[in-house]
Amino acid sequence: MPSAPSSPSLAPPLPTPADLTIRVRDWRFARKAPPQRWWLGGDPVATAWHNALSATFPRGEAFFIEAVRAHREGAPAPLAAAIRAFVGQEVNHSREHLAFNRLAAEAGYDLSGIDQRVTALLGRMRGRPVILNLATTIALEHFTAMLAHDLLARPSAYAGADADTLALWRWHAIEEIEHKGVAFDTWLHATRSWSRWRRWRLRCVMMLLITRMFVRNRIADTLDLLRQDGITGAGAQLRVLWWLFGSPGALRRVFPAWLGYFRPGFHPWHRDDRALIAPAEAEAARVGGGL
Repeated sequence: MPSAPSSPSLAPPLPTPADLTIRVRDWRFARKAPPQRWWLGGDPVATAWHNALSATFPRGEAFFIEAVRAHREGAPAPLAAAIRAFVGQEVNHSREHLAFNRLAAEAGYDLSGIDQRVTALLGRMRGRPVILNLATTIALEHFTAMLAHDLLARPSAYAGADADTLALWRWHAIEEIEHKGVAFDTWLHATRSWSRWRRWRLRCVMMLLITRMFVRNRIADTLDLLRQDGITGAGAQLRVLWWLFGSPGALRRVFPAWLGYFRPGFHPWHRDDRALIAPAEAEAARVGGGL
């Protein structure tokens, strides 16, 4: 995407690749019978973590769409086109995770508590300055981009996963990588009159707040789902913490990328990981109806 119109606060040019294609893949997944209860290699912790994430996606992605759309006025044509593609991808993600969440419910999980907590949290954000919602969005989009990169870069971590369910997560990860710079470029457009110091300070403070909220709430949600499997107490907490920060270390592995967010001048496309897309896309398309 070419850079936005020249402005002292946006120099140097945005590093979003000029040849980037954000493709809206209208694919369908999770339309079969429910997968086995522990669909990710028979691991209840890995399954619960991903199910908990999925339970937050429909409402979370609607929030992202609203936050980005609120700042599209006056966007240069390439950014406006990227925003439209971002919205198209996020709408499809919401639809497919709603379908997956229904299958998780059919498999015996009650996701209503997670949905209620997300609804309450988003309700508390209404009425605040919309620029804070965009700052929240770029922080959470960085989380999804980090997790998407890890998913595609480490296929061995998903060995034994239900094929249709894994295709859904691959497809989602592909599109998260493709659009990982859209909200951030919208942020740069929306704050183009700000000093770099003011912009850096707000996005970093927001990332610290979002990280605390994200990690705390997703662990709580994971433990909630594990309780529904009869896995409770200190043993359950230790298993979740070890899976996230020990081995395989789902959050430990993304820590360097998380830390990079605080670098002055950071942009999501400083790491161009589009090479991960093609092999994952072929596999996801084969299973999910894209071919």
